[in-house]
Amino acid sequence: MKKLLEVLKKAGFDGFLLMIAAMILMAYFLPKPGMVKEPVSLEEIANAGVSLIFLFYGMRLSVEKLKAGLSNWKMHIIVQLTTFLFFPLIVLAFRPLFVNNGYELLWLGVFFLAALPSTVSSSVVMVSIAKGNIPAAIFNASISSLIGVVVTPLWVGLFIASATGDFDVTQIVIKLILQVLLPVIIGISLNSRFGAIAEKYKKQLKYFDQAVILTIIYTSFCKSFSEHLFEGFTALELAGLATGMMALFFAVFFCVGLFSRLLGFSDEDRITVLFCGSKKSLVHGTVMSKVLFQHSTITGIVLLPLMLYHALQLIAASIIAQSMARRKEV
Repeated sequence: MKKLLEVLKKAGFDGFLLMIAAMILMAYFLPKPGMVKEPVSLEEIANAGVSLIFLFYGMRLSVEKLKAGLSNWKMHIIVQLTTFLFFPLIVLAFRPLFVNNGYELLWLGVFFLAALPSTVSSSVVMVSIAKGNIPAAIFNASISSLIGVVVTPLWVGLFIASATGDFDVTQIVIKLILQVLLPVIIGISLNSRFGAIAEKYKKQLKYFDQAVILTIIYTSFCKSFSEHLFEGFTALELAGLATGMMALFFAVFFCVGLFSRLLGFSDEDRITVLFCGSKKSLVHGTVMSKVLFQHSTITGIVLLPLMLYHALQLIAASIIAQSMARRKEV
């Protein structure tokens, strides 16, 4: 147990997941604060926080780093195709099993997860532990976040209308541009002036990101609990969902590993492809849910697969990364 805790700590698996659980419990027992609209709502605070997250994220991205990362194009293409094509197609193949049997919302949540960009911080941490190509990991995680602003809504938009009955493409695109893409662009333009400061205080910015995510999770689950959307799911069904998330992770992980071997990638590049291609971002998932599922009570259910995947991917990936590092030391 002590060894496992040390592994999880190195992977960044800390009290944040406990705070997520606490927010869900608080939403169940105290939903009213998350529903209050006057004088200011928590949703409005979270909306402002989303824009600030991406503004600070852009500040830490330099144009020079993005240009330098383009040289290893074959590896980048594999990572991005895995993230935005292979992942969604796997989940899409299982859709017929979930239609018209009461589980379509859960499937939509899994598909939303599959269409998300890769993580930034934990992908780089795993690649570092496993002794992979760290600069390539930083580039892929960063470019994945930018691509996701466009690709994720396009994928999810194919199925949102049937689940929510309301999906205005124009309104969604405008909100994404104003709330996500524009702050990133402004942040990149400020990189030369404030990039060093943003990098210096990245630990504090991480806590700010987490506070915004927790606020979004709390308000989302307040809505879902108020509509009694979770009453139809048993503990066994939720355990089955967690098992499915673990199976999805390993399916992608091993397939990507096979592709990278067939393409003759070096060990360092293969490690980068494995961890960047198999991870999904809780940060982008929670903030994009506010845009894609705006004013919807189903957001809590949609976020459930992502939160399970986030926790399980940290545990599995950290154990695998430590194992790879030990083999390299032998």
